[in-house]
Amino acid sequence: MQKQLIECVPNISEGRDDDKIKAIAQVVETVEGVMLLDVDPGKATNRTVITFVGEPEPVIEAAFLLIKKAAELIDMSKHSGAHPRFGATDVCPLVPISNISLEETATYAHKLGARIGKELGIPGYFYEIAAKEEKRKNLANCRQGEYEGLSKKLGDPSWKPDFGPAEFNSNVAKSGVTAISARDFLIAYNVNLNSTSTRRANAIAFDIREAGRIQREGNPITGKQLKDEHGEPLRIPGKLKAVKGIGWYIEEYGIAQISYNLTNITITSMHEAFDESCKAALKRGLRVTGSELVGLVPLQAMLDAADYYLVKQERSLGVSESEKIKIAIKSLGLDDLKPFHPKERIIEYVLDAGSKKLVDFKLDDFADETAGESMAPGGGSIAAYVGTLGVALGTMVANLSAGKAGWDDKWEYFSEWAVKGQDYKKKLLFLVDEDTNAFNKIIDGFRMPKDSEKEIEARKAAIEAATIYATEIPFQVMETSCNSMEVAQAMLTDGLQSSLSDSAVGILCARAAVVGAYFNVRINAKDIKDRQFADDILSRAAAIYNKTLQIEKETIALIDSKM
Repeated sequence: MQKQLIECVPNISEGRDDDKIKAIAQVVETVEGVMLLDVDPGKATNRTVITFVGEPEPVIEAAFLLIKKAAELIDMSKHSGAHPRFGATDVCPLVPISNISLEETATYAHKLGARIGKELGIPGYFYEIAAKEEKRKNLANCRQGEYEGLSKKLGDPSWKPDFGPAEFNSNVAKSGVTAISARDFLIAYNVNLNSTSTRRANAIAFDIREAGRIQREGNPITGKQLKDEHGEPLRIPGKLKAVKGIGWYIEEYGIAQISYNLTNITITSMHEAFDESCKAALKRGLRVTGSELVGLVPLQAMLDAADYYLVKQERSLGVSESEKIKIAIKSLGLDDLKPFHPKERIIEYVLDAGSKKLVDFKLDDFADETAGESMAPGGGSIAAYVGTLGVALGTMVANLSAGKAGWDDKWEYFSEWAVKGQDYKKKLLFLVDEDTNAFNKIIDGFRMPKDSEKEIEARKAAIEAATIYATEIPFQVMETSCNSMEVAQAMLTDGLQSSLSDSAVGILCARAAVVGAYFNVRINAKDIKDRQFADDILSRAAAIYNKTLQIEKETIALIDSKM
């Protein structure tokens, strides 16, 4: 069964005292199974966003310890900062990452809140998906009045806390209250302006955010508020859905920013928020100079931004992932205020940082690892890597063709082939490591104990399952490499003719991958006890092998006819 993973993103009301921030963040690392991903302090906001991830129970244990430590070290009666706040740990959202629903995540939010109220005497509210009533779903409602309004708020029966004491005692005067939620992945995203005016930054925020601005009589700033039949203010909606936003001045940068919360990036993405902010700023005589991410961002959000700008520039979408990340950073101006390091800011890269993969080796180190005394990586991994190089060559020709002067009307055609090539490349790179992993599973099976009849049977079953898997992986290498030849084949006929040799070498690499992986399928299949499975996969592998040899023959004939 796959692990359930949730992310926790507490925001603490301290962004200036490095010792306090470090002491609060470090308690997370005392919980086994929890990975501290990021600590992002802001001096002007006097607020730090801390991000960690793990299985649900360890994560809420770490969150409890963090909230406890923050309450010990932060005195809210002395706090000031640009960001709205009402507690030492102001908010503590839980975010489902994998194999867990929002609703299930909300049960952990409730469990955490109950413990905080009972053991720490800190009151608080559940918001977003964890909210117990409709008006508490919106964090802005829960936090209205901020810390300074808590004494009155806690005494109001309609705002009785969801957990903890309903009184502003000496403990609460120091700790404030905490809002806990279960929510979708939220991106905290600030857009930088060439201005110091909070009022103008707010005006742009009101143009863009979903809630828009309050409708007024006459003067749009000072005029009388218009209200509906229920006495609620009438609003002029903003441009973008699933966006919250305010303007503020950041003293450490000396600029005004529009501070957005993008609450659902499948509805409104970073690049949409950025572009609409640029348009709104220009209308008001301002200019956007860049943007800033607070905390971590999903990889897909960065790739989507890159694709958006590549399409606008009529450039191929089939460039490498690393190139797309560079394009996203420069297009959004994420390095405007300080360097943006993808390995530290993209969640998948941070989670993957501790793993050691063959594909992460330098070329000479990979060769050394292969030439060493261990049996892996072996022929299967090498076949997958040769296949990767083959489709990379075809993809290169597609990208070159997409950018050729005079072929502007064909860029989308070549871009589609380059994207296909990148997909094949990604699959083959995965198989480089997976072939070695599959071999290691066989070794693990042979190392199992065999001191009893039960252990002997379990060992046999494990070896059989591992051998089947170790046959399926090189079969996937064969299948993917053979299919990937279509990219180079298309480029031989339609792409840059000056790159014929590159496409042809791509075909030959793919052919080597197929033949090499075929040998691995055959040598592993002979040890499989389930002969029906073995015969079937051998038959399918032979068909791919023969098809590949035919493509190679046709390619050589084509090259000979053109050179």
